[in-house]
Amino acid sequence: NDPDKLVEIIAALEPSFGGINLEDIKAPDCFVVERKLQARMKIPVFHDDQHGTAIVVAAAILNGLKVVGKDVGNVKLVTSGAGAAALACLDLLVDLGIPRKNIWVTDLAGVAYKGRKELMDPEKEPFCQETDLRTLDQAIEGADIFLGLSAGGVLKPEMVKKMAAKPLVYALANPTPEIMPEDAIEAWAKIVATGRSDYPNQLNNVLVFPGLFAGALENRVIKITDEHKLQAAFALANYVTNPTANEIIPSPLDKNVANIIASVIK
Repeated sequence: NDPDKLVEIIAALEPSFGGINLEDIKAPDCFVVERKLQARMKIPVFHDDQHGTAIVVAAAILNGLKVVGKDVGNVKLVTSGAGAAALACLDLLVDLGIPRKNIWVTDLAGVAYKGRKELMDPEKEPFCQETDLRTLDQAIEGADIFLGLSAGGVLKPEMVKKMAAKPLVYALANPTPEIMPEDAIEAWAKIVATGRSDYPNQLNNVLVFPGLFAGALENRVIKITDEHKLQAAFALANYVTNPTANEIIPSPLDKNVANIIASVIK
């Protein structure tokens, strides 16, 4: 309930710990806590819900686009959800090459548009569009990628049908995705990913943080940079040598994944 007190407690751990993995801190407190700790501490501080998710999503989008034959610089992406994980994903996807103007953010208040006052915060502002569109149903038309980090059932089959050819539907709400994979595929999604282990293409940040911290500790890295995140995303994507619609990302149970991630954190 008190971000500044949390910062003081965590900062006091530095003499004993080689790295700090933050979990389950709500937005916008998570942004404040991470920034203040990174400024104070000389060990890596990494909010896994934000950046671990972002790395896995970026890798999955790289391989998904490879499967459908689309270029990262030309796709339209629509999100449902604008919390810490979603915004971290979008920041990394911009670094990956998706133009900011091609990214449409929706949340409980609808489309994030310039001048909107409801449920706004500074982290969301850079993704506000100059538009008259107000709903996910309107924004989804012609989208190549849907990224859901929100709530179960918000993406309807008729919305998927409005998307561009061979769409990627990454519905990561747990335990109930924004749309069930079978419904998305029936609607005409080409590739579907969820956060669940009982469907193909589970996007889980456990794929990232064990290897990331192993590499950081081994190499005495004092800060996880945006470049580290990109390198980790490419390493994770390239580990799948022949991606298919049902295999765009390694299994979280693949014990070699941690070594692959660790090798690029230097």
